[in-house]
Amino acid sequence: MRLFARAKDLAGTDCLELELSAPLTVGDVRRALLKQLPALEPLAHSLLAAVDAEYANDDHLVPSRGEVAFFPPVSGG
Repeated sequence: MRLFARAKDLAGTDCLELELSAPLTVGDVRRALLKQLPALEPLAHSLLAAVDAEYANDDHLVPSRGEVAFFPPVSGG
């Protein structure tokens, strides 16, 4: 799993590996992440997700060995 921006800062790392049983969804991964890193709780519901570099919602199935990334919403100007 990859973490970016504020999520990376709160976790103290940009990469984390979790062993989870399949089948699982992005929501399952999000819950496992928060259980392991409760410091991310303030960002929990605002973090966007991607699976293998494609945006995904919490219902999206994660393939075996799929890479899940979480990042805060981005704004620009």
